Amino acid sequence: MRYRFALAGVCLLTLLCVPVVFAQKDAALEAGVDRQMPELTATYRHLHQNPELSHHEEKTSAYLAEQLRRAGYTVTERVGRYPDGQQAFGVVAVLKNGDGPTVLVRTDMDALPVTELTGLDYASHVRTVIADGQDVGVMHACGHDMHMTVLLGVARELAASRERWHGTVVLVGQPSEETIDGAKAMLADNFYERFPRPDFILDTHDTNDIAAGHIAVAAGPLLAGANSLRVTFHGISSHGSRPSQGKDPIVMASEFVVLAQAIVSRQLPSQDPGVLTVGTFHAGTKNNIIPDDAVLGISMRFYSDDVRKKLLDGITRTANGVAMAYGVAPDRMPEIQLLESTVPTVNDAALADRMKKVAERTLGTERVDKATPVMGSEDVGYFALDGKIPFVFYWLGAADPQKLAAWRSGGTPLPANHSPLFAPVYEPTIRTGVTAMSAMVFDLLHK
Repeated sequence: MRYRFALAGVCLLTLLCVPVVFAQKDAALEAGVDRQMPELTATYRHLHQNPELSHHEEKTSAYLAEQLRRAGYTVTERVGRYPDGQQAFGVVAVLKNGDGPTVLVRTDMDALPVTELTGLDYASHVRTVIADGQDVGVMHACGHDMHMTVLLGVARELAASRERWHGTVVLVGQPSEETIDGAKAMLADNFYERFPRPDFILDTHDTNDIAAGHIAVAAGPLLAGANSLRVTFHGISSHGSRPSQGKDPIVMASEFVVLAQAIVSRQLPSQDPGVLTVGTFHAGTKNNIIPDDAVLGISMRFYSDDVRKKLLDGITRTANGVAMAYGVAPDRMPEIQLLESTVPTVNDAALADRMKKVAERTLGTERVDKATPVMGSEDVGYFALDGKIPFVFYWLGAADPQKLAAWRSGGTPLPANHSPLFAPVYEPTIRTGVTAMSAMVFDLLHK
């Protein structure tokens, strides 16, 4: 008896001193998600088996649009225009339910040029030829099939529960996230003149860094801005046996690759994160010919304009310095071209705190983790118009909890996004994704 009394006293003291938030079971939402799971599972498998690359999401967008129409939304297709005039495959679905705020929920739709190696019975076997003539496999290796599935689940929950909310919901199927030009293409097509401007924006992304059944959210910067560059070193071609008669761009570019690593490690303040990666190196046609040119593909990541400028200036100085050291003529200095760019993804502090509390009430605190910033990039931040519209992006766990625990204990790392082995544990991921996002929208449009 004395033992039991003491234990009870400790428990009571703990409850008084430590705030604990238990999940408040939303029976209606839980039942709705349960009813949807067979259809959502089929949707996920269908989308996974039928991926399409950036700028080519024609069938994917048509499928998403048709499903949203069936749910009762007013749908507009082919929203967006790229700088070259090409029409984008953006989808916008609107559901109005009386007066109130407007919430925008976004999903991306495009897949990657990755040959799937998961061996799953619903694996993608799609292949295509890309612009440079390569025959490549196509795979939803970044989980956009999961994002679309969650969006459809949320769309149906909102349409079936209009008595719970008032206002306007805008659901966006965005093309070309992987080439980080889809959001800009939709905005360039008079997006906010044609569709309701939101008071809040929500978005989510699956990840194997977090266990399925969990989400992770935090205020402030969460994803880095990015620039993609093409750097071309110009040399003078000559026979491979007579290198002194030419100027070797392969040697110049190789030296640049090594020297460029010091831009981050020696030219950026240690407290300001930045990444510079040389991802492609193309030069030459034959082993005994020194070519005229060598072309590098560079990705740089940053959280501030100051770091972005330091990286660009460092790349320019280093490339020109190498070329000058090898005696390249002033009119043949390296060409540096900006190909793609996106802004950092920064969560509104007040909205992030509010959505975290909603998730904790709905899922329980043990299933809501604190997100940490990463150097990956997204383009959804453009919809927030430089912070003018409160915005929250959060992570949706997709990993097998046991495998994740084993990895964290020193075991085999799980396949990351963009891996040919990336395979979310889809049932709990879909269920958690639909539940969490629906609860957040219900809260923002509370009746």
